[in-house]
Amino acid sequence: MTLAIRDLSFAYPRKPVLHGVDAGPLPRGALTALIGPNAAGKSTLFRCIAGLLPRYTGSIALDGAPLEALAPRARVKRVTFMPQFFAANAALSVFDVVLLARKSLSGWAVNQADINAVASVLDAFGIGHLSEADIGALSGGQQQMVSVCQALVREPDVFLFDEPTSALDLKHQLEIMTAIARETRRRNAVTLVALHDLNLAARFADHAVLLRDGKVIADDAPGHVLADAALAETYGVAIDLITHEGTGLHVSASLR
Repeated sequence: MTLAIRDLSFAYPRKPVLHGVDAGPLPRGALTALIGPNAAGKSTLFRCIAGLLPRYTGSIALDGAPLEALAPRARVKRVTFMPQFFAANAALSVFDVVLLARKSLSGWAVNQADINAVASVLDAFGIGHLSEADIGALSGGQQQMVSVCQALVREPDVFLFDEPTSALDLKHQLEIMTAIARETRRRNAVTLVALHDLNLAARFADHAVLLRDGKVIADDAPGHVLADAALAETYGVAIDLITHEGTGLHVSASLR
């Protein structure tokens, strides 16, 4: 029960981005951190996995079956992608926004199970009190938390979170990552999270993939990837990996 990416390449017009990416197999029930500098190809990789950029070469297989063989609607049911930027233009309540995400793939008739699922995921993220608030009136961080709830309420096999903590304060970063890790295990899902904060990757990830210039540089346990000399070379900084009792690995970086 895994997600495997093999020899994946993708190019925008006159702009190659991914070059023979190999990653996995990434197991169910485990959180994989996708790390790498800006413009490494992380968001493009997510969009390929989600089927939003179908003109790639190579293969992406879930539990041994190629995702390319699925019809677009079937693929969306199995893979949920949370993009880096959340647009909240509609005059809808938080509850309705999350409910729409759940019902977009299963017809529009709402039953009690749908209502319970939405209430449960909002409560799990500590924003149940915002259920009736206008989504457009929320802060950027609150909107980002709602976006994570939209992904989780769909209950797919694969979660793709692109920088889910970028607009959050420290407390909410920890809450979001704790909830994503917990839900990954509870649902036995394959979860990939793109992160710039290497300490969040060290603390919460079961696995790590380092991407640079559209190529996988390292694919291993976080302790191995973060200790690899290629990490410092990739980011162009000096890196020390420190182990703290109780909180695990800590990445200390400085300019060379």
